[in-house]
Amino acid sequence: MFEKLGLQLYTVRDLLLDPDYADLTFRRLRELGYTEVQLAGNYVEPKLLGELLKKNDIRIVGTHYPLAKILENPEETIATHRMWGTTNIGIGAIPREARESLEALRKFIKDYNEAAKLYAKEDFKLTYHNHNFEFERIDGYKTLMDIFYEEFDPENITFVLDTCWVAAGGGDVCAWMRKLQGRLDILHLKDYTVKTASSLRPDILLCEVGNGNLDWDSIMACAEEIGVKHYCVEQDMNFDGSPLNSLGMSAKFLQKYQK
Repeated sequence: MFEKLGLQLYTVRDLLLDPDYADLTFRRLRELGYTEVQLAGNYVEPKLLGELLKKNDIRIVGTHYPLAKILENPEETIATHRMWGTTNIGIGAIPREARESLEALRKFIKDYNEAAKLYAKEDFKLTYHNHNFEFERIDGYKTLMDIFYEEFDPENITFVLDTCWVAAGGGDVCAWMRKLQGRLDILHLKDYTVKTASSLRPDILLCEVGNGNLDWDSIMACAEEIGVKHYCVEQDMNFDGSPLNSLGMSAKFLQKYQK
């Protein structure tokens, strides 16, 4: 059983472009039971964003932040995250070039590991969020996810595991959660179903948690077993009328796993 329900704010990105709308959105999210968020882009000015979330009693537990700022401007990045009150600084995906060659991939890992050591001196951890492309076998044998598991600094870099994208990449969600025990603080709760076209190649349709094909009883039991700290719902698209409607459906479904 977990206590606090979180949200990846990318889900409501279109509602955060204006400060007044952002304030109303945060108020509604709090009413739906969301008390933690992970940022993905600022949308409104960073200081104001933090103030609006605090006003609505919502805590920031991590970010998806531009890689260039993490690598090239650590002082500003640290100051911004201190203002937000979170020690988890992360990226949502690797640069495209690092997906296309082993040389570029090695450079990214080297740069990210070096940055992680710098941030660790200030009591921050870098994080990495997966999609399904990390399960491509980049060298004909190992997947990108295998390489990240083996070569990311285990002391200073943690994973933000996305349940939907692990499954959509052909991975075993619970097996990866157990494999990352101690290196997985934030779990993205994302569900999906499929629609099969005439070619028999299914399209992935993101949906509300509990409305798709993932085994949530197993996932949530495993998350508790390995000690996940933060549970963040994310739904990129395919809303039931609006993102807030869909988030209400996900929150209602997840109540059975909450204390």
